[in-house]
Amino acid sequence: MAALKLGVLISGRGTNLQALIEHCGGPEFPASIAVVISNKADAVGLARAAEAGIATAVVPHGDHNGRAAFDAAIGNVLLRYGVGLVCLAGFMRLLGAEFVAGWRDRLINIHPSLLPAFKGLDTHARALEAGVRLTGCTVHFVRAEMDEGPIIVQAAVPVRPDDTEGTLAARVLAAEHRAYPLAVRLIAQGRVRIVGGRVEIDGARVPDAAMLNPRDD
Repeated sequence: MAALKLGVLISGRGTNLQALIEHCGGPEFPASIAVVISNKADAVGLARAAEAGIATAVVPHGDHNGRAAFDAAIGNVLLRYGVGLVCLAGFMRLLGAEFVAGWRDRLINIHPSLLPAFKGLDTHARALEAGVRLTGCTVHFVRAEMDEGPIIVQAAVPVRPDDTEGTLAARVLAAEHRAYPLAVRLIAQGRVRIVGGRVEIDGARVPDAAMLNPRDD
């Protein structure tokens, strides 16, 4: 089976892009990155892609007359490179409903919370303010509504009493770097399907133990 071609959309550092690059470089990983697209020419992630020998494209949102034209420009690049799965990795622009519908079930995102909790921005500050003891990240299929869509993978991390936004963000980000490649691998292996608005994964193993915070020992 040919490797699934990924198009990765970024706006900044590209740390999740880097995690995908490292996994896609493995001989048995069932996906490869065909192109990395950014709406910002100075995005650090573009240099990560170039260093890995991956094609890049810059599609500045300010150069297009409205969201539809911007979305169409991105779509043209994805089609040119034969992309089969679009991965949003710190892409800080909302895509229009028409674009999302055109890539339905072939467009995924990673969000730094355990959705449906803490949709939108400032997730870590809001988690600390709410006093939750567990948070994490979610990889999901994208729908037109912000941070909505069938959930593929989630990773949970503890919130510590002395956490700041920065320390909590770093812990969640480390989990993201594991969760995103896992979600891509499951999709590329053909193990993911959507049934009744929920994701089912063939052969998925569910952890036996609960994570307690604080621990009970």
